[in-house]
Parts: sequence; structure tokens; C-alpha cells
Amino acid sequence: MATSESSGKNLDRLPGALLCTIMTKLDVASICSVAATCTTFRTCVSQILSFLTNFNLLDIAPSMEIIRPLLPPNPYLRSLKNCADFSGKLLSEIGGQCKDLRSLYLGSVAEKRGRSIHISDLEELLNGCPQLEALVLIPNVEPHQLPNQIRPFILPSIQKLCLSVDYITDAMVGTISQGLVSLTHLDLRDTPLIEPRITFDLTNSGLQQINHHGKLKHLSLIRSQEFVVTYFRRVNDLGILLMADKCANMESICLGGFCRVTDTGFKTILHSCSNLCKLRVSHGTQLTDLVFHDISATSLSLMHVCLRWCNLLTNNAIKSLVSNTGLKVLDLRDCKNLGDEALRAISCLPQLKILLLDGSDISDAGMSYLRHGIISSLVTLSLRGCKRLTDKCISVLFDGSSKLQLQELDLSNLPNLSDNGILTLAKSRVPISELRVRQCPLIGDTSIIALASMQVDDDRWYGSSIRLLDLYKCGGITPLAFRWLKKPYFPKLRWLGVTGSVNRDIVDALARSRPFLNVACRGEELGVDQWDNSDSMYMHDYGEVDELEEWLYEGEDESDDEEMAEAEINAEPMV
Repeated sequence: MATSESSGKNLDRLPGALLCTIMTKLDVASICSVAATCTTFRTCVSQILSFLTNFNLLDIAPSMEIIRPLLPPNPYLRSLKNCADFSGKLLSEIGGQCKDLRSLYLGSVAEKRGRSIHISDLEELLNGCPQLEALVLIPNVEPHQLPNQIRPFILPSIQKLCLSVDYITDAMVGTISQGLVSLTHLDLRDTPLIEPRITFDLTNSGLQQINHHGKLKHLSLIRSQEFVVTYFRRVNDLGILLMADKCANMESICLGGFCRVTDTGFKTILHSCSNLCKLRVSHGTQLTDLVFHDISATSLSLMHVCLRWCNLLTNNAIKSLVSNTGLKVLDLRDCKNLGDEALRAISCLPQLKILLLDGSDISDAGMSYLRHGIISSLVTLSLRGCKRLTDKCISVLFDGSSKLQLQELDLSNLPNLSDNGILTLAKSRVPISELRVRQCPLIGDTSIIALASMQVDDDRWYGSSIRLLDLYKCGGITPLAFRWLKKPYFPKLRWLGVTGSVNRDIVDALARSRPFLNVACRGEELGVDQWDNSDSMYMHDYGEVDELEEWLYEGEDESDDEEMAEAEINAEPMV
């Protein structure tokens, strides 16, 4: 069997023009990968990057040296997305070289605290890209710097602005709202290290300035509690009333951390914004069932509702909410008082695609409402931390069901879920692409073997549909399971979560034997938490394996398998 290196040498003999033509069929991650294999490839890549119209890097973070060919005057570039861990100098380089850039998404600019970007770099980007319509940055910028630099004549075309900063302030909101004359989409998220002072916080006055030009359709204001438990404590119902008065045409509103806003404020939004399709409220500590009591009397046609960490809600709220029969997304994570009666109400939603019920008080019996109602339409179902569920919930949901569309299933942190439940799931032939069973103490090798042998249809097996599998802290996993995580099993697997503190040699050998597999072994969540972001631009693409990847798989040396076998021999029993 030829190695990927020898295959690269063979391809090195092909004419450069032909190689360039072949490589244009690849995605950007693959193009960057082949650049390291031979001189001819490296030369082709330097030419190809200068003609790309879209540049999206979701799984890799190339150095400036690799990405440099993208930046010389490039009349074709229109979109640049998710380059990680660059300094602010990248912003000025883009401003100087990519004059026609329409959208820019940078997920980790100066992500290390203490390595802030210079505001002059941001100014050069804004001045150099007059046609910029969408800007998404997660920079480490002093909170008072950014607003003073945004002027109408610099950003006449900006329609979408997404910023993640240390603090959201009145000055920031006011300057953005007044200065960005074409703004239709505003997403602001902050992550304070300490409780904000009044001069560095959002108040009722700031909310009153939102939508100054009346074009805003989508608004997201989120205070993250990643470092400290903190809220927008200087905003109350009055601020929401003042904001709602200017937001009658809003289609999407996402509010997180507004602890002083009561039912009065939230009801104002529902009754003032007749075009509202998407409502997300997180950490709504004073949100109760009364908010939805008369929702049927409104003209709303909600399609996406998130009520995460709204612990005062009960089954009655859901019974009222489902009067919006067009709901497609329902996120009720960490609403601990919801039970089987809520499931009964939810089962009447014929178009529901995504249902997240983490931490609720539902039981195996309640699952029967979903089976007889919406299980055939669901694409995503999360039951993480629903402690009352057992293996029986799997058989109730899937055993003998008709053809299902379910692709993503989260069964993590279920203490009573065992291998028997996963065996039932495997027999159901549900074409799951993402399965999370982390922190399930009764899950062991039998589950892995069953999933590896899972037959989705008559022609494909080897666990062929699974692209993400999270097994972190599953109590019964031993070195035996890792034999079933090697090729040819799970051929589409791109993300794997395992416990790496024991028998790390096996984990490392597996990672080396499958170069396109992202192995997480420290307990981190796999991929991006897409439900905590307001737009699909943050989402990972668990797409099909491309032609380059398949070719490299076929050309891999058997030495990796031998290395893994040796690691298994020397392995200690896992716990």
C-alpha cells in the first residue's frame, strides 16, 4: 500500500495547470493541508488562494505565512470567515488588500487576554473596506475604545454587526445605533471578569437608543456568565418598554441576563412586535407562566423559542406557548419544573425540528407523547441530564418506529442509561450523525461495538452515519473499545470525545491513525455550542468526507495500526 507521501511524489510529476484545476475542487482546509506535501502543491496553493471568493476556516488555524497568499491585491475575495488566534495586525492587512470585502468573521482576534488589538488596526480595516456589510469580531478591546471610532461615513454599508467584548455599555450601543445607518442585524455579547461599574454597563438609557434608524430586524444582547455570575442589573421593565416602542418591526429578539425584567417587560415585546418569529430569553430569573397566558390573542407566528435557565416556568407556560403551531425550534434547557405534561403539549407541534429538554423533570412514560406525535419530524433531540430517564426511553422513542429524520441526539449525564439502551438505538437504524453520551457511568464497550456495527441501510454499515461521538467519562470503556474506533469503522467520524487521563498512549495512537479526526480528551464540548449563538454562521459543518480525505485514508501506511496495537498491549484497564 502506498503512503500519502509517496502518493504526493507521484502527483508532483503532473503538470502544474492540471494540479491547480484539481485542487480548485477542494475546500480551503484541504487546500492548506496539501500545501505541506510537496513543492509543486505548495506553488499551486500560493496561486489558488489569490483567486478564492470565499475563505472559511472552521477546523484549522493556519499561520500568517500560510494565509499570506490570500492577501495580496485579490479582486475576487468577498468573504473571510473564522481565522483563529491572529493579532490585530491582520485587520489592517485585510483593510489594505481586500477592498471589495463584503463580510468578515474573525472568531479569535487577539484572544489571549493582555494581547489587545490596537484600535488603529480596526480603523484601517473599516476605512479600507467601504463595501463591508457584515462584521463579526471577538476581540479583546477596551470597552471605551470601539464606540468612539464608529462613524457613519466609515461604515455606510454595514448591515450585520456581531461583537463579543468585555462589557456592553450605553456609549457602545448608542454610537453603533446612530452611526450604522444600514444596520439590520445587531448581536452584542459580553463576558465580564468583574461586576461592571455604572460607567461600563448597559442601562435603560442605552436600550432607548437602539434602532435609531428604524431598520433593525434582529437584535441580540447577551451577558455571558463564563467568568462571574453577573447580569444587566441596571435594566428593568422601563428599559424594555422604551426599546419595544421602536422595535415594532423586529423579527428576532434575543435577551440574556436581564434579571430585573419581569413579565411586564417581556409581555410588552410579545404584544408590540407583531412580526416576531424568534424569541430567545436566557437567565430570565423573573419570567413566569403569565408571560404566555394570553399569547393566543396576539398575531404572533413564532418559529423559534428559547427559554433557557428560566426556572419559574411550569407546564402551563408550554401549554400556552404551543398555540404557535408553526414552531420549529424549542429550547427549554434547564427549565427544571417542566415534566410530562409539557411533552404532551409539545407533541402537538407538527413542524418541530429541534427540541432541547436538558435538565427537565420528564420520565420514560412522557417519551411516549413524542413517539406518537413529533418523533418522525425531529432532527435534533437533547435529553441531557434528565435524571429520571432510563433505557426504556430509547425503546419507547425508537423501537419499531417508522423512518425517522433524527440526526443529532444527546443522552449525556443519564445515570440509568446503559449498553442495553444503546443496543436498542443501534437496532433502530436511525441515521444519527451526532451522538453524545458523555458522563453515563453504565455505558461501556458493548455500546461502541453496537454503534460500529450499526446498519443504517442495506448497503452501508460500520457506524457509517456517525460524525460526532462523545464518550467522555463513560464508565465502562476499556482498551477494547478503541479497536472499534479504528478504520474501517466509523468512516465519517470527525469529532470524538474520550477520557484521556488513562491510557493516553492509546488515545494518541488513535489520533495519529486518523488524521482527520478531532480527538478531545479533557472534557471539552465537541464542536461549537450552536444553540447558544444567534446565527448559523457559528456552526460547524460536519460535511461529507471530501475526495482528498478519502484518498489520504486509502494511502495511509499500516504502521499506524501497528502502533495502536502495541499501545493496546501495554494499556492498563480503564475505569
